[in-house]
Amino acid sequence: MSADKLDLEVDGRTLTVSNPGKIYFGTRGETKLDLVRYYQAVAEPLLRTTGDRPVLLERYPDGAGGKSWFQKRVPKSVPDWLQTTVVSTPNGTTSDALVAADLAHLLWAVNLGCLGFHVWPTHAGADTRSTAAPVHDAAGAVLPPTGVTDELRIDLDPSPGIDFDDLRAAAYATRDLCRDLGIDARVKTSGSRGLHIYALLLPQWDGYQVRAAAVALARELERRHPDLITAAWWKEERGRRVFVDYNQNAPHRTVFGAWCVRPRLDGRVSTPVSWDDLAGIDPAELTLATVPARLAALGDPWADRTPQSLEPLLEMSRADLAAGLRDAPWPPVYPKMPDEPPRVAPSRARKED
Repeated sequence: MSADKLDLEVDGRTLTVSNPGKIYFGTRGETKLDLVRYYQAVAEPLLRTTGDRPVLLERYPDGAGGKSWFQKRVPKSVPDWLQTTVVSTPNGTTSDALVAADLAHLLWAVNLGCLGFHVWPTHAGADTRSTAAPVHDAAGAVLPPTGVTDELRIDLDPSPGIDFDDLRAAAYATRDLCRDLGIDARVKTSGSRGLHIYALLLPQWDGYQVRAAAVALARELERRHPDLITAAWWKEERGRRVFVDYNQNAPHRTVFGAWCVRPRLDGRVSTPVSWDDLAGIDPAELTLATVPARLAALGDPWADRTPQSLEPLLEMSRADLAAGLRDAPWPPVYPKMPDEPPRVAPSRARKED
C-alpha cells in the first residue's frame, strides 16, 4: 500500500482505493480503509439483504461531518463492469442507480466517499409485474409503476421525549402484532435514534399495496397501544408517542440499509439484532469497530428469513376503508392521491376555516 492508493482484489476484479488513510470517522479515527475492511467482514449478511437491489448513495468525500449530498445517478465515467438499473421518482423522472451486485460494487462507492447506502425494496432485473392494477392519482393520471416490492419496512420514529426503552416497547408490540397475523418480522437498529422492523415478502405486491399494508399496521398498533404508538402523520398530533412512519413504504422510497455504516463521527451501524438480544443492546455501541466481532460471535439474526404473505395486513386495510377511514396522508413530493385527506396540518386547517 502506498500513501495515496491501495489495490484490492475483490470479486475477481482489481479495485483501487484512493487515499486509504483518510480519516472518515473522527470519534476513534477510523479511515477509509477501515470502512473497506468493515464491509469485507460483513459482506455475507450485507449482500443477503442488499444484494441485487438498487442503492442511493450518501456521499461524504471528506468523511463524516463534512460536506455531503445524495446521489441517485451513478457518475458518467464508471468501470465497464459496474451494474446499474433504472429507478423512478414519484413524478416519473428516471435515473441509473447503482446495483449492489456484489461487494466490489459497494466498495467502488465507498471509494467515492459513500458513507451511507439507502436501499430500494425491489430487485434490479427482477420480474416487474405484480397483482396490482395501474394506480392513478387524484387527477386521473397513471402513476409510475413500482414493480414487485418484496420488503415491508416498519420505521419506528421517536418523537420528542421518547427514549430507547419506549422504542423497544413499540418494537415488541409490532413483533407481537405481526406474529398474530402470521408474519415473521425482524428488527435492526436504524444507525441513528430509531428502530426498523422488516418483513421479507413473497414477490406478489407492488409499492402501493405495501404502503397500504403499512398504514393498516400503523393504525392497528395505535388502536392496541394508544398511549405508546401513533399513526399520526402531523407532528402536532403525535404527542409523546412512537410514530410508525408508514410512508417509508411509499413507492420509490429507500431506507438505510442493514449492516451499513451511518455517516456519523462514531461510525454507528444499522445492525440487525435478534428479538432476544434487543433488550440488552445500546445502539451507540454498535459501530464499525464492534459489529464484525459481534457478527462472528452471534451470527446473522436475519439469515433464516423467508418470504411472508402481506394478505393479512391488506385484509386489515380493506376493513379500515370499508369502515370509513380515508387513506393516510402522503409525503409532499407525491401527487395528490385518491381518497387522501387534505395535506394541511390540523391546526392550520382550523385557522383557515
